[in-house]
Amino acid sequence: MIKTDRLRLRPWHETDRDSFATMNADPEVMHDLGGPIGRVASDAKLDRYVAAFNRHGFCRWVIENHAGDFLGYAGVMPAGPDHPLGRHFEIGWRLVRSAWGHGYVTEAAQGALDDAFKRAGLQEIVSYTAADNLRSQAVMSRLGLQRDGSRDFTAHYQSTGAWHGLIWVARSPENNSSASDGTE
Repeated sequence: MIKTDRLRLRPWHETDRDSFATMNADPEVMHDLGGPIGRVASDAKLDRYVAAFNRHGFCRWVIENHAGDFLGYAGVMPAGPDHPLGRHFEIGWRLVRSAWGHGYVTEAAQGALDDAFKRAGLQEIVSYTAADNLRSQAVMSRLGLQRDGSRDFTAHYQSTGAWHGLIWVARSPENNSSASDGTE
């Protein structure tokens, strides 16, 4: 478990499936991912998060407040060789609509990044978003991620067609001084 001032990030439980599916069915929450997904796809996504935790010791963590309310997720996931960027680790987040605008994503994502760098020993973590997702870009900036336009990519998805990803990069504090920042 990762604790921040206002939040807990924890592994997934079977009892989280309904809350996760409700969040994934919200058209406003899922707007930047091509729209809502159904229960089967939601359960499959949660299963991937659980498998990542079992294999790597980190994942997209459940975000909850200290009262135990489900707020969404934030965390690092591995991407496989079939991704346009090849193998890499990516941080992402999603919150239920009622949790927007409180700084929870930045707080949770910072906790997840710190854990991935310190405990898991990762050296680089990327994040990507669409050009029109200004909220996520603002979070990336607040987290200190650096824009790397040389790694932007286009992916083709059956459900949504072409998607253009803008790349932002976080590097381990121990590795940061020796790395080229690649910013624009």
